[in-house]
Amino acid sequence: MAVAVENGRRMFDYWLTVYKRTWKGTLITSFLLPLLYLAAMGIGLGSFVDSNGTGALGGVSYLQFIAPGLLASTALQIAVGEATYPVMSGLKWQKFFHSMIATPLRAADVVYGQLGFIAFRVLSSCTVFLVVIALFGGLRSPLGVLGLPVALLVGLAVAAPIAAYATTLENDSGFAIVFRFGVVPAFLFSGAFFPVSQLPDWIEWLAYVSPLWHAVDLSRNLSLGSVNPLLALVNVVYLLAWFLVGTRLAVRGFTRKLVG
Repeated sequence: MAVAVENGRRMFDYWLTVYKRTWKGTLITSFLLPLLYLAAMGIGLGSFVDSNGTGALGGVSYLQFIAPGLLASTALQIAVGEATYPVMSGLKWQKFFHSMIATPLRAADVVYGQLGFIAFRVLSSCTVFLVVIALFGGLRSPLGVLGLPVALLVGLAVAAPIAAYATTLENDSGFAIVFRFGVVPAFLFSGAFFPVSQLPDWIEWLAYVSPLWHAVDLSRNLSLGSVNPLLALVNVVYLLAWFLVGTRLAVRGFTRKLVG
Protein backbone atom coordinates (compact mmCIF):
# COMPACT_ATOMS: atom_id res chain seq x y z
CA MET A 1 0.00 0.00 0.00
CA ALA A 2 2.82 2.39 0.93
CA VAL A 3 4.55 1.66 -2.38
CA ALA A 4 1.37 2.40 -4.32
CA VAL A 5 0.91 5.72 -2.49
CA GLU A 6 4.53 6.74 -3.11
CA ASN A 7 4.39 5.80 -6.79
CA GLY A 8 1.10 7.63 -7.20
CA ARG A 9 2.66 10.70 -5.57
CA ARG A 10 5.53 10.60 -8.05
CA MET A 11 3.08 10.46 -10.93
CA PHE A 12 1.20 13.41 -9.47
CA ASP A 13 4.48 15.34 -9.17
CA TYR A 14 5.11 14.72 -12.87
CA TRP A 15 1.74 16.12 -13.89
CA LEU A 16 2.12 19.07 -11.53
CA THR A 17 5.49 19.89 -13.10
CA VAL A 18 3.92 19.77 -16.56
CA TYR A 19 1.01 21.93 -15.43
CA LYS A 20 3.36 24.62 -14.10
CA ARG A 21 4.40 25.14 -17.71
CA THR A 22 0.95 24.95 -19.30
CA TRP A 23 -1.46 26.43 -16.74
CA LYS A 24 -1.98 29.67 -18.68
CA GLY A 25 -3.66 27.70 -21.45
CA THR A 26 -6.37 26.52 -19.04
CA LEU A 27 -7.40 29.93 -17.73
CA ILE A 28 -10.21 30.45 -20.24
CA THR A 29 -11.82 27.01 -20.09
CA SER A 30 -11.29 26.42 -16.37
CA PHE A 31 -11.95 29.86 -14.92
CA LEU A 32 -13.27 32.43 -17.39
CA LEU A 33 -15.99 30.40 -19.14
CA PRO A 34 -17.69 29.23 -15.91
CA LEU A 35 -17.70 32.81 -14.65
CA LEU A 36 -19.24 34.01 -17.90
CA TYR A 37 -21.96 31.34 -17.61
CA LEU A 38 -22.63 32.43 -14.05
CA ALA A 39 -22.87 36.09 -15.06
CA ALA A 40 -24.97 35.49 -18.18
CA MET A 41 -27.34 32.84 -16.86
CA GLY A 42 -27.41 33.52 -13.14
CA ILE A 43 -27.36 37.30 -13.17
CA GLY A 44 -28.49 38.27 -16.68
CA LEU A 45 -31.22 35.71 -17.32
CA GLY A 46 -31.72 35.35 -13.58
CA SER A 47 -32.90 38.93 -13.19
CA PHE A 48 -35.57 38.27 -15.83
CA VAL A 49 -36.66 35.00 -14.23
CA ASP A 50 -36.79 36.56 -10.77
CA SER A 51 -38.86 39.47 -12.03
CA ASN A 52 -41.51 36.98 -13.17
CA GLY A 53 -41.65 35.20 -9.81
CA THR A 54 -39.64 32.36 -8.27
CA GLY A 55 -42.48 30.08 -7.24
CA ALA A 56 -41.44 27.29 -9.59
CA LEU A 57 -37.97 27.34 -7.98
CA GLY A 58 -39.20 27.07 -4.43
CA GLY A 59 -38.84 30.75 -3.69
CA VAL A 60 -35.07 30.94 -4.30
CA SER A 61 -33.42 33.27 -6.79
CA TYR A 62 -32.40 31.84 -10.15
CA LEU A 63 -28.76 32.58 -9.33
CA GLN A 64 -28.99 30.49 -6.17
CA PHE A 65 -30.74 27.77 -8.16
CA ILE A 66 -28.20 27.38 -10.97
CA ALA A 67 -24.94 28.22 -9.17
CA PRO A 68 -24.51 24.77 -7.56
CA GLY A 69 -25.36 23.13 -10.88
CA LEU A 70 -22.75 25.21 -12.71
CA LEU A 71 -20.19 24.25 -10.08
CA ALA A 72 -20.82 20.54 -10.62
CA SER A 73 -20.94 20.98 -14.41
CA THR A 74 -17.61 22.79 -14.37
CA ALA A 75 -16.06 19.90 -12.45
CA LEU A 76 -17.40 17.42 -14.99
CA GLN A 77 -16.12 19.35 -18.00
CA ILE A 78 -12.63 19.80 -16.53
CA ALA A 79 -12.44 16.11 -15.60
CA VAL A 80 -13.56 14.95 -19.04
CA GLY A 81 -11.01 17.23 -20.70
CA GLU A 82 -8.17 15.80 -18.62
CA ALA A 83 -9.28 12.18 -19.06
CA THR A 84 -9.53 12.22 -22.86
CA TYR A 85 -6.77 13.82 -24.95
CA PRO A 86 -4.01 13.74 -22.28
CA VAL A 87 -4.63 10.01 -21.82
CA MET A 88 -4.64 9.41 -25.56
CA SER A 89 -1.42 11.40 -25.85
CA GLY A 90 0.32 9.31 -23.21
CA LEU A 91 -0.81 6.04 -24.74
CA LYS A 92 -0.71 6.74 -28.46
CA TRP A 93 0.97 9.97 -29.56
CA GLN A 94 3.80 10.92 -27.21
CA LYS A 95 3.74 7.55 -25.45
CA PHE A 96 5.18 8.90 -22.22
CA PHE A 97 3.13 6.37 -20.28
CA HIS A 98 5.26 3.65 -21.88
CA SER A 99 8.40 5.36 -20.57
CA MET A 100 6.90 5.45 -17.10
CA ILE A 101 6.22 1.73 -17.14
CA ALA A 102 9.91 1.15 -17.89
CA THR A 103 10.55 2.43 -14.34
CA PRO A 104 9.33 0.71 -11.14
CA LEU A 105 5.93 2.32 -11.70
CA ARG A 106 3.01 -0.01 -12.39
CA ALA A 107 0.07 0.62 -14.69
CA ALA A 108 -2.10 1.15 -11.60
CA ASP A 109 0.32 3.83 -10.36
CA VAL A 110 -0.01 5.67 -13.68
CA VAL A 111 -3.81 5.62 -13.31
CA TYR A 112 -3.73 6.80 -9.70
CA GLY A 113 -1.35 9.63 -10.56
CA GLN A 114 -3.50 10.70 -13.49
CA LEU A 115 -6.64 10.72 -11.34
CA GLY A 116 -4.76 12.57 -8.60
CA PHE A 117 -3.85 15.32 -11.03
CA ILE A 118 -7.44 15.48 -12.31
CA ALA A 119 -8.56 15.87 -8.69
CA PHE A 120 -6.12 18.77 -8.32
CA ARG A 121 -7.42 20.44 -11.49
CA VAL A 122 -11.03 20.08 -10.40
CA LEU A 123 -10.37 21.34 -6.86
CA SER A 124 -8.29 24.35 -7.90
CA SER A 125 -10.76 25.52 -10.54
CA CYS A 126 -13.89 24.84 -8.50
CA THR A 127 -12.46 26.52 -5.41
CA VAL A 128 -12.09 29.78 -7.33
CA PHE A 129 -15.55 29.34 -8.84
CA LEU A 130 -17.12 28.65 -5.44
CA VAL A 131 -15.56 31.81 -3.98
CA VAL A 132 -17.03 33.85 -6.84
CA ILE A 133 -20.45 32.21 -6.34
CA ALA A 134 -20.34 33.14 -2.65
CA LEU A 135 -19.34 36.73 -3.45
CA PHE A 136 -22.32 37.03 -5.83
CA GLY A 137 -24.68 35.70 -3.15
CA GLY A 138 -25.22 32.33 -4.84
CA LEU A 139 -24.99 30.32 -1.59
CA ARG A 140 -28.07 30.41 0.60
CA SER A 141 -26.64 28.16 3.33
CA PRO A 142 -23.14 27.72 4.81
CA LEU A 143 -23.49 24.06 3.82
CA GLY A 144 -22.96 25.27 0.26
CA VAL A 145 -19.19 25.06 0.77
CA LEU A 146 -19.61 21.27 0.80
CA GLY A 147 -20.36 21.61 -2.89
CA LEU A 148 -16.59 21.56 -3.36
CA PRO A 149 -16.11 17.90 -2.29
CA VAL A 150 -19.22 17.06 -4.32
CA ALA A 151 -17.59 18.67 -7.35
CA LEU A 152 -14.44 16.64 -6.71
CA LEU A 153 -16.46 13.46 -6.43
CA VAL A 154 -18.37 13.95 -9.68
CA GLY A 155 -15.13 14.89 -11.43
CA LEU A 156 -13.50 11.63 -10.42
CA ALA A 157 -16.72 9.70 -11.06
CA VAL A 158 -16.62 10.64 -14.75
CA ALA A 159 -12.84 10.87 -15.21
CA ALA A 160 -12.14 7.26 -14.24
CA PRO A 161 -14.53 5.53 -16.71
CA ILE A 162 -13.64 7.96 -19.50
CA ALA A 163 -9.94 7.27 -18.98
CA ALA A 164 -10.82 3.58 -19.24
CA TYR A 165 -12.73 4.28 -22.45
CA ALA A 166 -9.73 6.17 -23.84
CA THR A 167 -7.61 3.02 -23.55
CA THR A 168 -9.93 1.23 -26.00
CA LEU A 169 -9.52 3.82 -28.78
CA GLU A 170 -7.04 3.83 -31.64
CA ASN A 171 -7.58 7.52 -32.44
CA ASP A 172 -9.30 10.54 -30.94
CA SER A 173 -12.42 10.36 -33.12
CA GLY A 174 -14.16 8.40 -30.36
CA PHE A 175 -14.00 11.44 -28.08
CA ALA A 176 -16.57 13.17 -30.28
CA ILE A 177 -19.09 10.63 -29.00
CA VAL A 178 -18.20 11.50 -25.41
CA PHE A 179 -18.66 15.22 -25.90
CA ARG A 180 -21.66 15.18 -28.25
CA PHE A 181 -23.69 12.42 -26.60
CA GLY A 182 -22.34 12.58 -23.06
CA VAL A 183 -21.05 15.93 -21.89
CA VAL A 184 -23.39 18.26 -23.80
CA PRO A 185 -26.66 16.42 -22.98
CA ALA A 186 -25.58 16.01 -19.36
CA PHE A 187 -24.78 19.72 -19.12
CA LEU A 188 -28.15 20.71 -20.55
CA PHE A 189 -30.47 18.10 -19.07
CA SER A 190 -29.09 17.20 -15.62
CA GLY A 191 -31.01 19.85 -13.72
CA ALA A 192 -28.38 22.58 -13.73
CA PHE A 193 -30.64 25.14 -15.42
CA PHE A 194 -34.14 23.88 -14.64
CA PRO A 195 -35.79 21.09 -12.61
CA VAL A 196 -35.65 17.80 -14.50
CA SER A 197 -39.30 17.28 -13.54
CA GLN A 198 -40.05 19.71 -16.37
CA LEU A 199 -38.73 17.19 -18.89
CA PRO A 200 -40.95 14.61 -20.63
CA ASP A 201 -41.18 11.39 -18.64
CA TRP A 202 -39.21 9.38 -21.22
CA ILE A 203 -36.28 11.81 -20.93
CA GLU A 204 -36.50 12.52 -17.22
CA TRP A 205 -35.33 9.05 -16.20
CA LEU A 206 -32.20 9.50 -18.34
CA ALA A 207 -31.27 12.50 -16.20
CA TYR A 208 -31.36 10.34 -13.08
CA VAL A 209 -28.88 7.90 -14.65
CA SER A 210 -26.36 10.67 -15.20
CA PRO A 211 -23.78 11.12 -12.42
CA LEU A 212 -24.01 14.86 -13.02
CA TRP A 213 -27.67 14.94 -11.93
CA HIS A 214 -26.71 13.35 -8.61
CA ALA A 215 -23.94 15.91 -8.11
CA VAL A 216 -26.20 18.82 -9.07
CA ASP A 217 -28.98 17.59 -6.80
CA LEU A 218 -26.68 17.09 -3.82
CA SER A 219 -24.77 20.33 -4.36
CA ARG A 220 -27.99 22.34 -4.73
CA ASN A 221 -29.60 20.83 -1.63
CA LEU A 222 -26.47 21.64 0.36
CA SER A 223 -26.39 25.18 -0.99
CA LEU A 224 -30.06 25.75 -0.16
CA GLY A 225 -29.81 24.05 3.23
CA SER A 226 -32.50 21.49 2.41
CA VAL A 227 -30.58 18.22 2.53
CA ASN A 228 -32.45 14.93 2.72
CA PRO A 229 -29.92 12.58 4.43
CA LEU A 230 -31.20 9.45 2.70
CA LEU A 231 -31.21 11.02 -0.77
CA ALA A 232 -27.80 12.55 -0.11
CA LEU A 233 -26.47 9.10 0.78
CA VAL A 234 -27.88 7.69 -2.46
CA ASN A 235 -26.19 10.49 -4.41
CA VAL A 236 -22.81 9.86 -2.77
CA VAL A 237 -22.97 6.07 -3.13
CA TYR A 238 -23.95 6.37 -6.79
CA LEU A 239 -21.03 8.69 -7.54
CA LEU A 240 -18.61 6.51 -5.58
CA ALA A 241 -19.77 3.47 -7.56
CA TRP A 242 -18.98 5.24 -10.83
CA PHE A 243 -15.55 6.20 -9.52
CA LEU A 244 -14.61 2.79 -8.12
CA VAL A 245 -15.84 0.79 -11.11
CA GLY A 246 -14.29 3.29 -13.51
CA THR A 247 -10.93 3.15 -11.70
CA ARG A 248 -10.89 -0.63 -11.86
CA LEU A 249 -11.66 -0.54 -15.59
CA ALA A 250 -9.00 2.14 -16.13
CA VAL A 251 -6.35 0.07 -14.37
CA ARG A 252 -7.31 -2.93 -16.48
CA GLY A 253 -7.19 -0.87 -19.68
CA PHE A 254 -3.85 0.75 -18.88
CA THR A 255 -2.39 -2.63 -17.97
CA ARG A 256 -3.54 -4.10 -21.29
CA LYS A 257 -2.10 -1.20 -23.26
CA LEU A 258 1.17 -0.77 -21.40
CA VAL A 259 2.05 -4.25 -20.19
CA GLY A 260 0.14 -6.54 -22.53
